[in-house]
Amino acid sequence: MRFPLALTVKIAKHIIRNKLRRTPRFALVLQLEPLHTCNLTCTGCGRIREYSTSLKDVMSLADCLHSALDCDAPMVSICGGEPLIYPQIEELVEGLLQQKRIVYICTNGVFMRRKLRDYLTSIYQPGLESKLQELQAEGLVSANEIEEIRKGKKDNRPVIKPSQWVYWNVHVDGLEYTHDLIVEREGVFKECVAAIKMAKKLGFQVATNTTVYKETDMQEIEQMFEYFSWMGVDGFTISPGYDYDAAKKDMAKRLGKNPDDFFLTRKMTVDKFASILEWGEKYTIFGTRVYQEFLAGKRELTCAAWAIPTRNIKGWKAPCYTMTDGHYASYQEMLTQVDWDKYGVVNGVARDPRCENCMTHCGYDPSGALGINYQRGDNWKNIKYNFGPRPKPSERGQQVQAFNGCSIGKGHLAEAKAAVKGNGSAHNGQRPTAGHGAGSSCSGDTTQGDELLARLGKNKTNP
Repeated sequence: MRFPLALTVKIAKHIIRNKLRRTPRFALVLQLEPLHTCNLTCTGCGRIREYSTSLKDVMSLADCLHSALDCDAPMVSICGGEPLIYPQIEELVEGLLQQKRIVYICTNGVFMRRKLRDYLTSIYQPGLESKLQELQAEGLVSANEIEEIRKGKKDNRPVIKPSQWVYWNVHVDGLEYTHDLIVEREGVFKECVAAIKMAKKLGFQVATNTTVYKETDMQEIEQMFEYFSWMGVDGFTISPGYDYDAAKKDMAKRLGKNPDDFFLTRKMTVDKFASILEWGEKYTIFGTRVYQEFLAGKRELTCAAWAIPTRNIKGWKAPCYTMTDGHYASYQEMLTQVDWDKYGVVNGVARDPRCENCMTHCGYDPSGALGINYQRGDNWKNIKYNFGPRPKPSERGQQVQAFNGCSIGKGHLAEAKAAVKGNGSAHNGQRPTAGHGAGSSCSGDTTQGDELLARLGKNKTNP
């Protein structure tokens, strides 16, 4: 099977049960944001800027668990911010599992190996030594970290353990150069790869999530799929990025960039995702076949944002993950208070101008699962896709030059670092490129490098 049977059956039962009850609107996935604090400032993400006045606030554990009960979605995606910063992330995961939810931990990967070491500490016994030596040989744990693991766990807190109901969902937007540029920090891609390798060796399920922008090289994205497929990643989520308000404001104010140069229009999305149906056959891409047809421009869908609601420190965010017209005290209050007919695109016409370019996963993939805009044969397409054979790991993945950035001295700070070392003569004033079409194909933040070069120029002018 393409997806685990237990997870597929659980979601299918939830849909059938609500259909039989004639429930007009119900949740499939809860996007839970227990905090908005993050250790990165990813280009294209407006979340930590939108909630900048409440970055120190967190939802209580009880509030988080009650939110899952409130909407009763079978799957909970813990996001943020960076969820591994949440002080009670382990208790949250355990509590959601006790509620019999499917749990996705949406992380940027930077703190992931730390949580994996916590798991090793909790299960340590002498028989684990061979595994620890294997991890050390591959550079995934250090000798000092092994010594700490051998000491065993010193408290009664839970840890995040391998489970058929838990996925690590790691944000990766391209190969090394591109991804590090988008997250605005060198070395993050390398850490993501290490964390994914370690998680797979310890028996965890791992997925990746990717956002596509105007200058994203889709050939590079396929190479990324090949690489992580070869590594044994269990599945991929991919969605187009569009110009929602918070992201546009951040793009213009913080980076001084024109959002039109970064985000996709609907036509651009269709062009970018021209190969998505082919990819769905070659790689385990999460979502419905119907949504893939929508991305490829083969059909229209109506937004069903209420099926993937967002709950954060302010309440139930409406109307959707990207747009904020209000926050509500309960899921049912949001369902009844929001005029859903004001949003989305119907028959090619945007009901709200902010919806015009949106084709995101969180709004439209539920439509394919729920049979909205149903066409004859849709159910069979989705069943065949979900229950079909799982694509084999890509043999071409081992040939992909994934480390094409700072690992080989071509990161987005390379020019500035070389200029400082060489007194300003590096690269003859030209920015380095990175192969795979990645070079300057992503309009991420180069502020660090620009500031470093500016300081160098100032020092040369004013000795």
